[in-house]
Amino acid sequence: MRVLTCGDSGVLVEVADLGEALALQAALGEDPVPGVVETVPAARTVLLRVAPDAPGGARAAAEAVRRLRPRPGALPQGGEVEIEVQYDGEDLGEVAEITGMTERGVVRAHTAARWTVAFGGFAPGFGYLVGDDRRLDVPRRGESRTRVPAGSVALAGGFGGVYPRSSPGGWRLLGRTDAVVWDLDRDPPGLLVPGTRVRFREV
Repeated sequence: MRVLTCGDSGVLVEVADLGEALALQAALGEDPVPGVVETVPAARTVLLRVAPDAPGGARAAAEAVRRLRPRPGALPQGGEVEIEVQYDGEDLGEVAEITGMTERGVVRAHTAARWTVAFGGFAPGFGYLVGDDRRLDVPRRGESRTRVPAGSVALAGGFGGVYPRSSPGGWRLLGRTDAVVWDLDRDPPGLLVPGTRVRFREV
């Protein structure tokens, strides 16, 4: 790990890959660093926001992080969410061809996989999901669509995701859901926060 202080209220931890970032998130959940009020994970970093009045500030938090020993392969723990999906996506056939499965096989694999929200990004409410079935690791489309409907369930580059709103996108569409993954009237607004376990169910 490379641990950097960001002013007097932040600590940025750089790691080698997503697996290490997930293990670090898990370690922080099991052994919270005193004074840290928010963690913001990404693909190869975790940002810790430290309370202004925390004893020792960011430097003390950085030292505490350096003492952590993340367990390889560990995943952050969070709540569980079930998302109902109608598997009629425009790219379902292409995903079947890429993976060597039938369309029904892709649906079975997607619903059987255990998904975890690794981090958020791209748009408010968009969670990057990692799964335990490597057959579903498919590349992005060669050309992005100018409009992907809200609720689209998709795959790309080893991740799964649900589009929170209509937007451009280059992920491969498997289907659609009525689940609202971003709602400003909800606390928290995002349904797919880091650490959340996700199960997809066919309807």
